[in-house]
Amino acid sequence: MNVLEINVLVLAYLGDTIYENYIRRYLISLGINHVNELQTEAVQYVSAKRQALFLQKLMEKDFFNEEELSVIHRARNCKSKSHPKNCDIVTYKHATALEAVIGYLDLSGKEDRILKIMEQIIGGTLC
Repeated sequence: MNVLEINVLVLAYLGDTIYENYIRRYLISLGINHVNELQTEAVQYVSAKRQALFLQKLMEKDFFNEEELSVIHRARNCKSKSHPKNCDIVTYKHATALEAVIGYLDLSGKEDRILKIMEQIIGGTLC
């Protein structure tokens, strides 16, 4: 299977679950034991607006390699028929691009790159 040929929305579908799992595990590791508080804190990382911001900051740092940028550009340019009501289409496409690159990295067996992305996001260097 050539991962670069997979529909970017499918990559984003997978990447969304991986990304959110990292965030949830991180928040639990902080000792947060109440579901409502976990949900409130998670929004700081998993909302489309925040994901779009994280992608932008990583791109400003020239974090991504050529293949990753190819996935990101494909995802940003992918035609989508819908987006959440709480953000504009451009923000949504950028958030989708971050999720797509994470899905791509997972299917490519590049867990180390996912970890580096998440370290940048969770480590607070992008906030």
